[in-house]
Amino acid sequence: MRLLSRLLFVVFLTFSAPALAQEVAAPAVSTDQAAEELIRILEDDTARAALIERLKQTAPEAVEETPEVITDFSIARRLAEYTRSVAEGASGTVRALGGVFVNFQQAFSGALSADYAGLRELLINLVTVAIGLFGSFLILRLIANAIIARLAQRALNQRGFRRFGSIGMALLIDAVTVVLAWALGYILALNAGTYPNGQMGINQTLLLNAFLIVELSKLVIRTVLAPRFTALRLLPVGDDNAAYWSFWSSHILSLLGYTFLFISPMLTGIISVSAAAAVQVLVMATTITIGIIIVLQNKDDVRNWLAEVSARRNHDGLGRLVASVGHHWHVLAIAYLLALLVVWFANPDEALPFMLGATAQSLIAVAVGSLIITFISRFVTVGLRLPDDVRNRLPLLETRLQAFVPGVMTVVRWLVIGCILVSIGQIWGLFNFVDWIASDEGLYVAGSIVSAALIVLVAIILHVVVASWVEYRLNTQTGKMPTPREKTLLNLFKNAFSIALAIFGTMLALAQIGVNIAPLLAGAGVVGLAIGFGAQKLVQDIITGIFIQFENVMNEGDAVEVAGRSGVVEKLTIRSVTIRDMTGTIHLIPFSSVDQVSNMVRGFSFYVAEFEVAYDSDIEAVKKTMRDAFDGLMETDHSAVILDDLDLPGLIALTPASMKLRARIKTLAGKQWGPGRFYSETVKRLFAERGIRTPTPRVSYVPGASGLIEADPAAS
Repeated sequence: MRLLSRLLFVVFLTFSAPALAQEVAAPAVSTDQAAEELIRILEDDTARAALIERLKQTAPEAVEETPEVITDFSIARRLAEYTRSVAEGASGTVRALGGVFVNFQQAFSGALSADYAGLRELLINLVTVAIGLFGSFLILRLIANAIIARLAQRALNQRGFRRFGSIGMALLIDAVTVVLAWALGYILALNAGTYPNGQMGINQTLLLNAFLIVELSKLVIRTVLAPRFTALRLLPVGDDNAAYWSFWSSHILSLLGYTFLFISPMLTGIISVSAAAAVQVLVMATTITIGIIIVLQNKDDVRNWLAEVSARRNHDGLGRLVASVGHHWHVLAIAYLLALLVVWFANPDEALPFMLGATAQSLIAVAVGSLIITFISRFVTVGLRLPDDVRNRLPLLETRLQAFVPGVMTVVRWLVIGCILVSIGQIWGLFNFVDWIASDEGLYVAGSIVSAALIVLVAIILHVVVASWVEYRLNTQTGKMPTPREKTLLNLFKNAFSIALAIFGTMLALAQIGVNIAPLLAGAGVVGLAIGFGAQKLVQDIITGIFIQFENVMNEGDAVEVAGRSGVVEKLTIRSVTIRDMTGTIHLIPFSSVDQVSNMVRGFSFYVAEFEVAYDSDIEAVKKTMRDAFDGLMETDHSAVILDDLDLPGLIALTPASMKLRARIKTLAGKQWGPGRFYSETVKRLFAERGIRTPTPRVSYVPGASGLIEADPAAS
């Protein structure tokens, strides 16, 4: 009783101490007094019940102990746990429904130690499942290859969707072999080995799941490369390359897959984490070494292939970039592989998955960008074809677009390359482009660039539209015939509009990207003033050209005489005129050198015909002959351009040797030379027929002492 009293006293002090501490100015209590108080409480039924109730309220709740759960499983081990539970549940259900139980005795029993017995049990179960799994897969693969060989034989003569149908059928057959072998392995694991029927070990599940994942991954390689069946190959590579890459990629997949999905988790469970880590290090080092060897073996082949790609692109900007990558790609690849190994050594749990995921995403970004660039390149190569009616109305539009579209597509192609690089930088965490573009600064920069690009694009479209409209107005095959004045003014308008559009478009684009154009405008004014003082001749050219255009003195196509040069105006600008003379020579004459313009095709024209006849000729007969020649001219096709009757002033001059007569033929502007030549030929023929002599000089030799020679110009 004394021992019990002391025990209750200790309990009382433990649970009543907090309450006693909260009382204000409580007097000190001795040990004897506390004991007497405790005895009094125990003897009093009401006080004792109150103490028990208080002890129940202040006692800590009992915590149910739970078994320790291992939570640091890898993904492969967690997947194995899940699939094992699913398989065991399915097996139990089948056995409950069917009522069929198959009993197997343990292969080993006796006085063996627990560790050795566990290892023996593990080996027996794994060997049993492995033999059944890989043996069944080998047999199924032999059957599948025979069927796929027939499909490949039929696919030799197939094209398009039928060929892709054969490839899909071969893929399905190959996938069925993998799944069937995996299912047979599960059935064997549930019904064989040392475990009770319907149960299987975690390591068997690891092996089966590793087999399924690795073989399905290798299935993708077999489908793409098809090393044994050329007709079913998706990639356009040769048999040697297909066999080479299929061999190495399959072996690397098997090495990495079975190590990280089966061997490493198994060693973690039966030996230690250190043993599993050692195997992983060895396998990773081996894989990186194999990768470096593959890179070095294919260094020249990849470089030559990229050089051919650059040559097909005529060594343009992108082609030179591809060729440069071809010269150094092996260095980049080896550096990447070594970095991958170092990163895995440093932080295999986080860094390696990040690096592999970033690599896969980068490859996807490059593949998508390459498809877009290939489409753009084919679009540029094929070119732009306009309908026939549009081409007839605007003959130069197709040529202009074919020159304009490749430039735009080149810009778009480089933009795609820039997007690929930005995506790769975002994936690898070199910079956070998404957050930056979402910020105020990023939105401002992006908006400025897009606005500037839209201004340039609109300027280019306006140039094409105005140039096409001018071309349409000048096209003689559609609409009304343009006048020379329209030709001149429209060409001048097109040139002036293009210059103004280029200047204003550039200024607005610079303003959008944040360039202060006020100093540029002020500088342009100062430069223009300096040019005005320093290039007075140029200013004189422009001012004279403006007045010439205002006065409409000449237009393109006019026959003029300018600065001592005669010919047809081929080009007329605000500064100069281009004339082609009768010999085909081009003369560029600045307007500052023009002090007189003689236009021979304005309004109407005259052909002035002058003939000289001998003094003894009858003037009336000569004039009648000239009229008869004009009548003959009017009976020809030249009459369509003749505007009036023959203007025959008659005798206009007497020379010492002849009489000169003149006639004029009024024609359309610039059409006087054809009728004039025909008229002159007719007059010459009629003069000969009617005996009208022209004053041909005749030399007479008169013998004399002096031997002088006398010339009689009027002699006949």
